[in-house]
Amino acid sequence: MRTGDLCELAADLASEHGACAIEFARRAVVTLESEGEIERAEFWEALSVLLDDIVARRLDPELPIVIH
Repeated sequence: MRTGDLCELAADLASEHGACAIEFARRAVVTLESEGEIERAEFWEALSVLLDDIVARRLDPELPIVIH
């Protein structure tokens, strides 16, 4: 999945569920890691980071992501 697609997914989840989306993602990470699904857990971890930033308004999903 491209970074822009991941950010768009995070934005959709944040729009639909607000801060609860962060908890959904964190629970998914813990559950998937316990089941040995490391790659899937890493996906949800990345999504969780984006959700944190979107909900805290440190990231505007409408703008391109810039890495410094």
